[in-house]
Amino acid sequence: MGGTEQEKMVIVVREYEEEKDREGAELVDRMCEVGPSGAIALFTDLLGDPVCRIRHSPAFLMLVAETTSPEREIVGLIRGCVKSVTCGDKGPRRGGGAVPIYTKAAYILGLRVSPSHRRLGIGLKLVQRMEEWFISKGAEYSYMATDNDNKASLRLFIDRLHYSKFRTPSILVHPVFAGHRLPLPRTATLVRLSPSDAESLYRRRFSTIEFFPRDIDAILHNPLSLGTFLALPSGAVFSGIESFLADPPTSWALLSVWDSKSLFRLEVRGASLLLRGLAWTSRAVDRALPWLKIPSFPNLFRPFGGYFLYGLGGEGPAAKELLRALCLHAHNMARAGGCGVVATEVAACEPLIDGIPHWRRLSCAEDLWCIKRLADDYSDGAVGDWSRSPPGSSMFVDPREV
Repeated sequence: MGGTEQEKMVIVVREYEEEKDREGAELVDRMCEVGPSGAIALFTDLLGDPVCRIRHSPAFLMLVAETTSPEREIVGLIRGCVKSVTCGDKGPRRGGGAVPIYTKAAYILGLRVSPSHRRLGIGLKLVQRMEEWFISKGAEYSYMATDNDNKASLRLFIDRLHYSKFRTPSILVHPVFAGHRLPLPRTATLVRLSPSDAESLYRRRFSTIEFFPRDIDAILHNPLSLGTFLALPSGAVFSGIESFLADPPTSWALLSVWDSKSLFRLEVRGASLLLRGLAWTSRAVDRALPWLKIPSFPNLFRPFGGYFLYGLGGEGPAAKELLRALCLHAHNMARAGGCGVVATEVAACEPLIDGIPHWRRLSCAEDLWCIKRLADDYSDGAVGDWSRSPPGSSMFVDPREV
Protein backbone atom coordinates (compact mmCIF):
# COMPACT_ATOMS: atom_id res chain seq x y z
CA MET A 1 0.00 0.00 0.00
CA GLY A 2 1.48 3.34 -0.99
CA GLY A 3 2.08 6.21 1.42
CA THR A 4 -0.48 8.48 -0.29
CA GLU A 5 -3.20 5.85 -0.05
CA GLN A 6 -2.37 5.26 3.63
CA GLU A 7 -2.59 8.96 4.38
CA LYS A 8 -6.12 9.11 2.91
CA MET A 9 -7.28 6.11 4.90
CA VAL A 10 -9.65 6.77 7.79
CA ILE A 11 -9.51 4.36 10.74
CA VAL A 12 -12.51 4.00 13.03
CA VAL A 13 -12.16 2.42 16.47
CA ARG A 14 -15.36 0.86 17.77
CA GLU A 15 -16.66 -1.91 20.00
CA TYR A 16 -16.39 -5.45 18.67
CA GLU A 17 -19.63 -6.93 17.29
CA GLU A 18 -19.46 -10.72 17.38
CA GLU A 19 -21.59 -11.69 14.40
CA LYS A 20 -20.17 -9.03 12.09
CA ASP A 21 -16.53 -8.93 13.22
CA ARG A 22 -15.58 -12.44 14.25
CA GLU A 23 -14.07 -13.53 10.95
CA GLY A 24 -12.07 -10.31 10.52
CA ALA A 25 -10.83 -10.37 14.10
CA GLU A 26 -9.69 -13.98 13.77
CA LEU A 27 -7.79 -13.08 10.61
CA VAL A 28 -5.91 -10.27 12.37
CA ASP A 29 -5.07 -12.60 15.26
CA ARG A 30 -3.69 -15.21 12.86
CA MET A 31 -1.57 -12.72 10.94
CA CYS A 32 -0.03 -11.27 14.08
CA GLU A 33 0.66 -14.50 15.95
CA VAL A 34 2.70 -16.28 13.27
CA GLY A 35 6.32 -15.17 13.11
CA PRO A 36 8.46 -14.59 10.01
CA SER A 37 9.53 -17.45 7.79
CA GLY A 38 12.28 -19.58 9.29
CA ALA A 39 11.66 -18.45 12.87
CA ILE A 40 9.87 -20.36 15.60
CA ALA A 41 6.60 -18.67 16.53
CA LEU A 42 3.54 -19.47 18.63
CA PHE A 43 0.14 -19.49 16.94
CA THR A 44 -3.04 -19.16 19.01
CA ASP A 45 -6.35 -20.63 17.92
CA LEU A 46 -9.16 -18.99 19.92
CA LEU A 47 -11.63 -21.67 18.83
CA GLY A 48 -14.00 -19.23 17.17
CA ASP A 49 -14.32 -16.89 20.16
CA PRO A 50 -12.00 -13.84 19.93
CA VAL A 51 -13.25 -12.66 23.36
CA CYS A 52 -12.53 -15.95 25.15
CA ARG A 53 -9.44 -14.67 26.99
CA ILE A 54 -11.41 -11.96 28.83
CA ARG A 55 -14.98 -13.26 28.76
CA HIS A 56 -14.84 -14.59 32.33
CA SER A 57 -13.60 -11.32 33.86
CA PRO A 58 -16.08 -9.16 35.83
CA ALA A 59 -15.95 -6.31 33.27
CA PHE A 60 -14.45 -6.64 29.80
CA LEU A 61 -14.36 -4.97 26.40
CA MET A 62 -12.94 -5.70 22.95
CA LEU A 63 -12.36 -2.93 20.43
CA VAL A 64 -11.59 -3.20 16.72
CA ALA A 65 -9.95 -0.76 14.33
CA GLU A 66 -11.69 -0.68 10.95
CA THR A 67 -10.91 1.06 7.69
CA THR A 68 -13.69 3.09 6.09
CA SER A 69 -12.32 3.05 2.53
CA PRO A 70 -12.04 1.61 -0.01
CA GLU A 71 -13.87 -1.17 1.86
CA ARG A 72 -14.44 -1.91 5.50
CA GLU A 73 -11.66 -4.10 6.86
CA ILE A 74 -10.64 -4.90 10.43
CA VAL A 75 -6.95 -4.06 10.74
CA GLY A 76 -6.47 -4.00 14.51
CA LEU A 77 -7.98 -5.03 17.81
CA ILE A 78 -7.45 -4.81 21.55
CA ARG A 79 -8.91 -6.57 24.59
CA GLY A 80 -9.23 -5.22 28.12
CA CYS A 81 -10.83 -6.01 31.47
CA VAL A 82 -11.25 -4.35 34.86
CA LYS A 83 -11.29 -5.91 38.32
CA SER A 84 -10.41 -5.16 41.95
CA VAL A 85 -7.06 -6.50 43.10
CA THR A 86 -4.80 -6.17 46.12
CA CYS A 87 -2.12 -3.48 45.89
CA GLY A 88 -1.04 -3.33 49.55
CA ASP A 89 -2.27 -3.82 53.09
CA LYS A 90 -3.48 -1.77 56.06
CA GLY A 91 -1.40 -3.64 58.60
CA PRO A 92 -2.30 -6.47 61.00
CA ARG A 93 -5.88 -7.35 61.81
CA ARG A 94 -7.26 -8.85 64.96
CA GLY A 95 -6.79 -12.59 65.00
CA GLY A 96 -3.68 -12.47 62.80
CA GLY A 97 -2.92 -11.64 59.21
CA ALA A 98 -3.22 -8.26 57.51
CA VAL A 99 -6.06 -6.29 55.97
CA PRO A 100 -5.70 -5.97 52.17
CA ILE A 101 -6.05 -2.70 50.28
CA TYR A 102 -7.81 -3.13 46.95
CA THR A 103 -7.54 -1.00 43.85
CA LYS A 104 -9.35 -1.17 40.55
CA ALA A 105 -6.84 -2.41 37.99
CA ALA A 106 -7.37 -2.70 34.24
CA TYR A 107 -5.50 -5.20 32.10
CA ILE A 108 -4.69 -4.81 28.41
CA LEU A 109 -4.08 -7.94 26.36
CA GLY A 110 -4.24 -9.07 22.79
CA LEU A 111 -3.28 -5.77 21.13
CA ARG A 112 -2.95 -6.60 17.44
CA VAL A 113 -2.39 -4.55 14.29
CA SER A 114 -2.20 -6.28 10.92
CA PRO A 115 1.31 -6.12 9.39
CA SER A 116 0.10 -4.13 6.36
CA HIS A 117 -1.28 -1.33 8.54
CA ARG A 118 1.44 -0.80 11.12
CA ARG A 119 3.15 2.54 11.86
CA LEU A 120 -0.09 4.41 11.20
CA GLY A 121 -0.91 5.12 14.85
CA ILE A 122 -3.58 2.40 15.01
CA GLY A 123 -2.12 0.73 18.11
CA LEU A 124 -1.92 4.09 19.88
CA LYS A 125 -5.52 4.90 19.02
CA LEU A 126 -6.73 1.49 20.24
CA VAL A 127 -4.95 1.80 23.59
CA GLN A 128 -6.15 5.35 24.16
CA ARG A 129 -9.76 4.37 23.51
CA MET A 130 -9.39 1.38 25.83
CA GLU A 131 -7.94 3.61 28.55
CA GLU A 132 -10.97 5.91 28.23
CA TRP A 133 -13.20 2.91 28.91
CA PHE A 134 -11.01 1.88 31.85
CA ILE A 135 -11.39 5.32 33.42
CA SER A 136 -15.17 5.25 32.87
CA LYS A 137 -15.21 2.00 34.87
CA GLY A 138 -13.29 3.57 37.75
CA ALA A 139 -9.95 1.91 37.04
CA GLU A 140 -7.06 3.45 38.95
CA TYR A 141 -4.28 1.57 37.12
CA SER A 142 -3.78 0.03 33.70
CA TYR A 143 -1.19 -2.67 33.10
CA MET A 144 -0.06 -4.98 30.32
CA ALA A 145 2.41 -7.79 29.70
CA THR A 146 4.92 -8.08 26.88
CA ASP A 147 8.21 -9.72 25.98
CA ASN A 148 11.37 -8.01 27.12
CA ASP A 149 12.62 -7.94 23.54
CA ASN A 150 9.39 -6.62 21.96
CA LYS A 151 10.81 -3.22 21.04
CA ALA A 152 7.73 -2.04 19.15
CA SER A 153 5.47 -2.75 22.13
CA LEU A 154 7.87 -1.05 24.56
CA ARG A 155 8.13 2.04 22.35
CA LEU A 156 4.36 2.33 22.23
CA PHE A 157 3.60 1.78 25.90
CA ILE A 158 6.64 3.31 27.59
CA ASP A 159 7.72 6.08 25.21
CA ARG A 160 4.34 7.22 23.86
CA LEU A 161 1.77 6.14 26.48
CA HIS A 162 3.99 6.69 29.54
CA TYR A 163 3.72 3.25 31.10
CA SER A 164 6.61 2.19 33.34
CA LYS A 165 8.26 -1.18 33.82
CA PHE A 166 6.69 -2.75 36.89
CA ARG A 167 7.18 -6.49 37.43
CA THR A 168 9.08 -9.31 35.70
CA PRO A 169 7.30 -12.57 36.61
CA SER A 170 8.43 -15.95 35.31
CA ILE A 171 6.31 -18.10 33.00
CA LEU A 172 7.05 -21.75 33.79
CA VAL A 173 5.96 -24.46 31.34
CA HIS A 174 6.21 -28.23 31.71
CA PRO A 175 5.38 -30.70 28.93
CA VAL A 176 2.79 -33.41 29.50
CA PHE A 177 4.35 -36.80 28.89
CA ALA A 178 1.96 -38.86 26.79
CA GLY A 179 3.48 -42.23 27.63
CA HIS A 180 3.36 -42.25 31.40
CA ARG A 181 1.97 -40.70 34.54
CA LEU A 182 4.38 -39.01 36.90
CA PRO A 183 4.69 -40.79 40.27
CA LEU A 184 3.73 -38.73 43.31
CA PRO A 185 6.09 -38.67 46.30
CA ARG A 186 5.00 -40.73 49.28
CA THR A 187 5.92 -37.88 51.59
CA ALA A 188 2.79 -35.91 50.63
CA THR A 189 -0.91 -36.30 51.27
CA LEU A 190 -3.16 -34.50 48.78
CA VAL A 191 -6.58 -33.12 49.69
CA ARG A 192 -9.09 -31.67 47.23
CA LEU A 193 -10.82 -28.61 48.70
CA SER A 194 -14.35 -27.49 47.92
CA PRO A 195 -14.58 -24.03 46.28
CA SER A 196 -15.89 -22.52 49.53
CA ASP A 197 -13.07 -24.04 51.59
CA ALA A 198 -10.54 -22.92 49.00
CA GLU A 199 -11.94 -19.39 49.16
CA SER A 200 -11.60 -19.34 52.95
CA LEU A 201 -7.97 -20.43 52.71
CA TYR A 202 -7.07 -18.00 49.94
CA ARG A 203 -8.71 -15.04 51.67
CA ARG A 204 -7.11 -15.83 55.02
CA ARG A 205 -3.57 -16.57 53.84
CA PHE A 206 -3.16 -14.98 50.38
CA SER A 207 -5.35 -11.88 50.21
CA THR A 208 -2.51 -9.39 50.77
CA ILE A 209 -0.23 -10.54 47.93
CA GLU A 210 -0.12 -8.39 44.82
CA PHE A 211 -2.91 -8.76 42.25
CA PHE A 212 -5.01 -11.02 44.48
CA PRO A 213 -8.53 -10.73 42.97
CA ARG A 214 -11.28 -9.50 45.23
CA ASP A 215 -13.71 -11.84 43.45
CA ILE A 216 -11.66 -14.99 44.09
CA ASP A 217 -14.95 -16.78 44.77
CA ALA A 218 -16.06 -16.20 41.15
CA ILE A 219 -12.83 -17.77 39.88
CA LEU A 220 -13.05 -20.82 42.15
CA HIS A 221 -16.70 -21.46 41.28
CA ASN A 222 -16.13 -21.06 37.52
CA PRO A 223 -16.59 -24.35 35.61
CA LEU A 224 -13.13 -23.83 34.08
CA SER A 225 -11.56 -24.09 37.53
CA LEU A 226 -10.89 -27.82 37.82
CA GLY A 227 -10.14 -27.90 41.51
CA THR A 228 -8.01 -26.60 44.37
CA PHE A 229 -5.61 -29.03 46.00
CA LEU A 230 -3.87 -28.88 49.36
CA ALA A 231 -0.71 -30.89 50.07
CA LEU A 232 0.14 -31.92 53.63
CA PRO A 233 3.02 -33.98 55.01
CA SER A 234 2.37 -37.70 54.79
CA GLY A 235 0.33 -38.88 57.75
CA ALA A 236 -1.22 -35.48 58.44
CA VAL A 237 -4.99 -35.49 58.81
CA PHE A 238 -7.21 -32.81 57.29
CA SER A 239 -10.19 -32.37 59.60
CA GLY A 240 -11.78 -29.34 57.97
CA ILE A 241 -10.75 -25.91 56.78
CA GLU A 242 -11.43 -24.14 60.06
CA SER A 243 -9.25 -26.59 61.97
CA PHE A 244 -6.54 -26.19 59.37
CA LEU A 245 -6.63 -22.39 59.54
CA ALA A 246 -6.61 -22.43 63.34
CA ASP A 247 -3.72 -24.88 63.61
CA PRO A 248 -1.96 -25.59 60.29
CA PRO A 249 0.79 -28.22 60.06
CA THR A 250 4.42 -27.13 60.00
CA SER A 251 4.44 -27.40 56.20
CA TRP A 252 1.76 -27.24 53.53
CA ALA A 253 1.26 -26.15 49.91
CA LEU A 254 -1.67 -25.15 47.72
CA LEU A 255 -2.57 -24.66 44.06
CA SER A 256 -5.59 -24.50 41.78
CA VAL A 257 -5.99 -25.77 38.20
CA TRP A 258 -7.64 -23.85 35.34
CA ASP A 259 -8.77 -25.40 32.05
CA SER A 260 -7.23 -23.16 29.37
CA LYS A 261 -7.57 -26.00 26.86
CA SER A 262 -11.30 -25.36 26.56
CA LEU A 263 -10.67 -21.69 25.65
CA PHE A 264 -7.82 -21.78 23.16
CA ARG A 265 -5.21 -23.99 21.53
CA LEU A 266 -1.58 -23.25 20.75
CA GLU A 267 0.72 -24.43 17.99
CA VAL A 268 4.47 -24.03 17.47
CA ARG A 269 5.37 -23.18 13.89
CA GLY A 270 8.67 -22.72 12.16
CA ALA A 271 10.59 -25.50 13.95
CA SER A 272 13.25 -27.36 11.97
CA LEU A 273 12.73 -30.90 10.68
CA LEU A 274 15.52 -32.04 13.01
CA LEU A 275 13.75 -30.69 16.08
CA ARG A 276 10.47 -32.23 14.95
CA GLY A 277 12.18 -35.58 14.39
CA LEU A 278 13.85 -35.60 17.80
CA ALA A 279 10.55 -34.73 19.46
CA TRP A 280 8.74 -37.50 17.56
CA THR A 281 11.41 -40.04 18.57
CA SER A 282 11.14 -39.10 22.25
CA ARG A 283 7.37 -39.58 22.17
CA ALA A 284 7.64 -42.90 20.37
CA VAL A 285 10.11 -44.27 22.92
CA ASP A 286 8.02 -42.94 25.81
CA ARG A 287 4.88 -44.65 24.51
CA ALA A 288 6.66 -47.93 23.73
CA LEU A 289 8.66 -48.11 26.96
CA PRO A 290 6.80 -46.05 29.56
CA TRP A 291 8.45 -47.94 32.41
CA LEU A 292 11.77 -46.24 31.48
CA LYS A 293 10.20 -42.86 32.40
CA ILE A 294 12.04 -41.13 29.56
CA PRO A 295 11.01 -37.45 29.33
CA SER A 296 9.21 -36.98 26.01
CA PHE A 297 8.73 -33.77 24.09
CA PRO A 298 5.00 -33.42 23.33
CA ASN A 299 3.75 -32.73 19.83
CA LEU A 300 3.60 -28.96 20.05
CA PHE A 301 3.75 -28.71 16.25
CA ARG A 302 0.03 -29.25 15.90
CA PRO A 303 -2.72 -27.59 17.98
CA PHE A 304 -2.49 -28.46 21.69
CA GLY A 305 -4.12 -27.26 24.87
CA GLY A 306 -2.94 -26.80 28.42
CA TYR A 307 -3.90 -26.38 32.04
CA PHE A 308 -2.86 -23.26 33.95
CA LEU A 309 -1.83 -23.51 37.60
CA TYR A 310 -2.80 -20.52 39.73
CA GLY A 311 -2.88 -19.52 43.37
CA LEU A 312 0.35 -21.36 44.15
CA GLY A 313 1.70 -20.97 47.66
CA GLY A 314 2.56 -22.63 50.93
CA GLU A 315 4.51 -22.42 54.14
CA GLY A 316 7.07 -24.40 56.08
CA PRO A 317 10.38 -26.16 55.44
CA ALA A 318 8.80 -28.84 53.24
CA ALA A 319 6.61 -26.42 51.22
CA LYS A 320 8.70 -26.74 48.04
CA GLU A 321 8.53 -30.53 48.13
CA LEU A 322 4.78 -30.43 48.76
CA LEU A 323 4.24 -27.93 45.95
CA ARG A 324 6.18 -30.19 43.62
CA ALA A 325 3.81 -33.05 44.50
CA LEU A 326 0.85 -30.82 43.60
CA CYS A 327 2.43 -29.88 40.26
CA LEU A 328 2.98 -33.55 39.45
CA HIS A 329 -0.66 -34.24 40.30
CA ALA A 330 -1.68 -31.40 37.96
CA HIS A 331 0.49 -32.94 35.23
CA ASN A 332 -1.39 -36.21 35.56
CA MET A 333 -4.70 -34.35 35.44
CA ALA A 334 -3.56 -32.63 32.25
CA ARG A 335 -2.49 -35.95 30.75
CA ALA A 336 -5.94 -37.38 31.41
CA GLY A 337 -7.45 -34.23 29.91
CA GLY A 338 -5.48 -34.54 26.66
CA CYS A 339 -3.24 -31.51 27.24
CA GLY A 340 0.20 -30.83 25.82
CA VAL A 341 1.53 -28.66 28.66
CA VAL A 342 0.90 -27.36 32.14
CA ALA A 343 1.96 -23.79 32.83
CA THR A 344 2.01 -21.20 35.55
CA GLU A 345 3.27 -17.65 36.15
CA VAL A 346 4.84 -16.54 39.42
CA ALA A 347 6.78 -13.60 40.80
CA ALA A 348 10.44 -13.54 39.84
CA CYS A 349 11.40 -13.79 43.52
CA GLU A 350 8.74 -16.38 44.44
CA PRO A 351 10.29 -18.33 47.37
CA LEU A 352 8.74 -21.63 46.22
CA ILE A 353 9.79 -21.37 42.57
CA ASP A 354 12.29 -24.25 42.92
CA GLY A 355 9.38 -26.55 43.74
CA ILE A 356 7.69 -25.97 40.36
CA PRO A 357 8.83 -28.47 37.68
CA HIS A 358 9.40 -26.84 34.29
CA TRP A 359 11.50 -27.00 31.14
CA ARG A 360 13.69 -23.96 30.58
CA ARG A 361 13.40 -24.14 26.80
CA LEU A 362 9.62 -23.87 27.03
CA SER A 363 9.59 -21.23 29.78
CA CYS A 364 10.20 -17.49 29.98
CA ALA A 365 12.41 -16.31 32.84
CA GLU A 366 11.22 -12.69 32.59
CA ASP A 367 7.80 -11.70 31.33
CA LEU A 368 7.64 -7.90 31.47
CA TRP A 369 4.60 -6.21 33.06
CA CYS A 370 4.23 -2.45 32.55
CA ILE A 371 1.85 -0.20 34.49
CA LYS A 372 0.33 3.28 34.30
CA ARG A 373 -1.53 5.23 36.93
CA LEU A 374 -4.89 6.44 35.64
CA ALA A 375 -6.29 8.12 38.77
CA ASP A 376 -5.01 9.47 42.07
CA ASP A 377 -7.68 7.88 44.26
CA TYR A 378 -7.91 4.38 45.69
CA SER A 379 -11.14 2.49 46.10
CA ASP A 380 -10.13 0.93 49.41
CA GLY A 381 -7.49 3.04 51.15
CA ALA A 382 -4.20 4.66 50.21
CA VAL A 383 -0.77 3.11 49.65
CA GLY A 384 0.91 5.85 47.65
CA ASP A 385 1.77 5.28 44.01
CA TRP A 386 1.61 1.50 43.51
CA SER A 387 3.42 1.82 40.18
CA ARG A 388 6.54 2.94 42.08
CA SER A 389 6.41 0.29 44.81
CA PRO A 390 9.02 -2.48 45.11
CA PRO A 391 7.90 -5.98 44.12
CA GLY A 392 6.61 -8.41 46.71
CA SER A 393 7.93 -11.93 47.06
CA SER A 394 4.75 -13.41 45.55
CA MET A 395 1.95 -12.39 43.20
CA PHE A 396 -1.40 -13.80 42.09
CA VAL A 397 -1.86 -14.28 38.34
CA ASP A 398 -5.53 -14.37 37.40
CA PRO A 399 -6.23 -17.43 35.19
CA ARG A 400 -9.06 -15.58 33.44
CA GLU A 401 -6.52 -13.36 31.68
CA VAL A 402 -3.93 -15.92 30.56
